[in-house]
Amino acid sequence: MLVTLKQIIDMAEKGGYAIPAFNVYNTETVMGVVKAAEELRAPIIMQVYPRLLNEEVGYYLCPAIVAAAHKATVPVCFHLDHGATELEVQKALRWGATGIMYDGSVHELDENIKNTNHIVEICSSVDVTVEGELGHVGSVNDDVMGDFTDPEEAKQFVESTNVTCLAVLIGNAHGHYKKEPKLDIERVKKIREATGGIPLVLHGGSGIPDEQVKEAIKAGIRKMNIGTDVCCAFAEGTKEILADPKRPLGIDTFMKHPIETVKQLALSKIKLCGADGKA
Repeated sequence: MLVTLKQIIDMAEKGGYAIPAFNVYNTETVMGVVKAAEELRAPIIMQVYPRLLNEEVGYYLCPAIVAAAHKATVPVCFHLDHGATELEVQKALRWGATGIMYDGSVHELDENIKNTNHIVEICSSVDVTVEGELGHVGSVNDDVMGDFTDPEEAKQFVESTNVTCLAVLIGNAHGHYKKEPKLDIERVKKIREATGGIPLVLHGGSGIPDEQVKEAIKAGIRKMNIGTDVCCAFAEGTKEILADPKRPLGIDTFMKHPIETVKQLALSKIKLCGADGKA
């Protein structure tokens, strides 16, 4: 069933777990993720990067996500990930998104607040809520990591906007980590306390050690993004079937193995987030 960002985040907040948010790229990754959610009776988020909306693929992918969500017997939110402009937000809403992430983290605090409020106003007209970001979550390839999210600035941001959840920088990054990350769990607790308990979002969930993820969820993380691991699971499944001399020739049957490897990855992340059995 297709649900909103607020509905699914409220479920996680009430239950004290995190919603796994899988970035999907094609019909096969959608199928793998949904199969895992159905098997484990888990609420999930499927999200897309803005580049997919700005390229031809978004036109085909978004209807597939919406159709899969409607067909599912578990709660599924369709979310825009890292929308940086109003144009991307409008495209996502037009193509059926029920959650929007506006990423204004590259701006100064006041401008981030102003821009986020503008996006919240647009989305509220169609009953869609917004994830904000404070503390720019960059790439593992960046030379240096930005300043971690400041609890007092987070308080100001949350009090000045009507975001449903807040993405924070606590030692996380996008991509495959070159060395094991060290999440600042105490900072998560301080941000939660300062903001009156705003649900927090952990970006760059691929490759963070399981124990750190569990501690972060205990401290207040209610959504964890998984993108790189989905890509790698699909790529590995494709490589494995290509290496099989008995591989099927039909594309539809050929793709069954990558779908399965994505499903297995999703099963493990759903369990890690504590979302299994929560639908």
